[in-house]
Amino acid sequence: MKKRFHSVAVVFVAVAMAFFTVSSLSAQSAADRGFAEERFRRGVQAFYRGAFNDAVLQFEDALTYMPDENRILEWLGKAYYRAGMEDAALQEWNYAARNGYGGQLLQNIIEIVSVRRIFTGDYGEDGRFVESGSFPAVEGNVLHYSQPVAILPNTDGSFWVSAYGSNELIRVNVNGFVVERKKGPLNGFDRPFDLLRLTNGNIVVSEFAGDRLTFVTADGDFIKSFGSKGRGDGQLLGPQYLAQDSNGNIFVTDYGNRRVAVFSEDGDFLFNFGEFKSPTGIAVYADSVYIADSYYGCIYTYDLSGNYEGVFVPDETFENPEAMRLYKDGLLVCDSSKLYSVSIATGAPVLVADTGNGPSHITCAEEDANGNIIAADFKANELYVLARMPELIGGLYVEISRVNADNFPNVDLEVRVENRRRQPVVGLTDINFFITEDKYAVTGQKLTGSADLNDNCDVTVVIDRSTRMKTHEADVQYAVREIAAAMGGKGTMRIVCSGNIPTSEIIANPNELLNFTMKQIKTEYSDVCSTDLAIRLAANDLVNGEHKRAIVFISDGSVTNGAFSNYTLADLSAYLNNNGISFALVSTVQQASSAEISYITENTGGSSYYLYRSEGISSIVKDFLAIPTGIYTLTYTSGMATDFGRSYLPVELEIYLLNRSGRAETGYFAPLE
Repeated sequence: MKKRFHSVAVVFVAVAMAFFTVSSLSAQSAADRGFAEERFRRGVQAFYRGAFNDAVLQFEDALTYMPDENRILEWLGKAYYRAGMEDAALQEWNYAARNGYGGQLLQNIIEIVSVRRIFTGDYGEDGRFVESGSFPAVEGNVLHYSQPVAILPNTDGSFWVSAYGSNELIRVNVNGFVVERKKGPLNGFDRPFDLLRLTNGNIVVSEFAGDRLTFVTADGDFIKSFGSKGRGDGQLLGPQYLAQDSNGNIFVTDYGNRRVAVFSEDGDFLFNFGEFKSPTGIAVYADSVYIADSYYGCIYTYDLSGNYEGVFVPDETFENPEAMRLYKDGLLVCDSSKLYSVSIATGAPVLVADTGNGPSHITCAEEDANGNIIAADFKANELYVLARMPELIGGLYVEISRVNADNFPNVDLEVRVENRRRQPVVGLTDINFFITEDKYAVTGQKLTGSADLNDNCDVTVVIDRSTRMKTHEADVQYAVREIAAAMGGKGTMRIVCSGNIPTSEIIANPNELLNFTMKQIKTEYSDVCSTDLAIRLAANDLVNGEHKRAIVFISDGSVTNGAFSNYTLADLSAYLNNNGISFALVSTVQQASSAEISYITENTGGSSYYLYRSEGISSIVKDFLAIPTGIYTLTYTSGMATDFGRSYLPVELEIYLLNRSGRAETGYFAPLE
């Protein structure tokens, strides 16, 4: 009996020890989860503050307690992505996806980010455009317009259309709604034909039956008309297509007189040239004028003075060429139901789109602000939106970049919408957005702003403090003052110096730097400058700045040894792009910039400016403001329970635009109570 009792006792002790061990493990697991959740919450909040490095540290710390928590892996990837480290982001996202997390949405994000890193800008055979939507002139018993001829895109994604049949200009938004109509002068337009935006911002309209040209403002309001019916100087018979050269002169194909007429930007007659059979489309590229003749199906070239240069595209290449528009490195030519891209270098036409065998006569087509081609079909009485096939299949890239729940239950979202090529999508309205929380529709959803309408921006100037720049102090001083003046007192201007150790020197209203002097700079000149660190430092302050933001590098265009030894050019460009920051060079000398600076400039939508070019650099801020962002702000009222600020609250966003869509999911924490 004693032996049996001993055995039972041993078993009891063993079971008890096992129980306490399991209890200890459960307690430790609960503690680990608690530590992980707290660090995850801090990481999410740091991310929305724009402190991406801090967010990375918090998420990595959370993973030490819960190494296989997929949501933390996803957020770590998001923080890496916004910090410009896309390889690291893809690694974390792929790990979570292999665990079965994220579904098709995460797979789509991985695919788009991967493609962007290797995309050359050439879709090859997939670069053909196909119809992604259309806006018919008649719907039911409603006539929206009649006989569209020409297209003129606007920077906000809308576009003007000359409606030949209804004698008006109409402005159509990205959803196909007519949002504005303009009838012209008191006696109205008389068969408006082509539209041309002049360098001064105004628009010129050719009136085919009115035998005149008419100036209207950028908003379509009448200014004045010029030209009259006849065969003499300054007279027209059926003016059609328009173009403008670098001198501001306006060229118009005078169909009835079989020539081209040239007027000044103010409307004064200059000269006529050419003897054509049937002149139609016209375009100016560099110092040459390209003119299509629909009778021969060819394109001729002339110089800006009207002197014949030769045949650019031979006879019978086209069936019935109409409008020609500048497109990438060539011309976009409309030819019956087809669109061709013609290389300036070779004159070789490449088929871009074909609207089919139905009754079709495309008179004009032009790329809009979102990378689509808008085409006017005169015979079918319809407007087409054409997009590349990969864009239609892949959909839109949507990112909820910031959630502000400080006034919970009122929640504000900052959203970025792009296509697969990182090109921002502009012009969206309330009807394009649909917000849900945990798959349930929210209340009070409202689009509160579009950054593309902003008229101010933040600019950080990075001054090159390499020793070779000692002789350019007066140039740098002049450049800073010019940029400050161009900002017009709007936004914030910062100065960062690229020395051995980059330093943030000045943060001020632009007006405070109108009399900037180099004596205000403390950073010493150096033989070695960490340009990459200076760019990162400049970008860090801009992340939480205005939605329109840019870095201006003032230098002679060259860099020192080791200037980019800390970050790769790809990572730097990704950091700027993923946070909507443009990069521009203002060069103090007229020479080509280094390969490194050129790479960053070209890959962030910026430009290079010679400080003493004839037109100056005063347009630099205007150029920044013209760069599309695709950033929108929305607000809604949440119905989620917060658990005193400890619960992770999900939010989803879907965007619909014609036959394309995109989706994003994220989450946030309400303030702690």
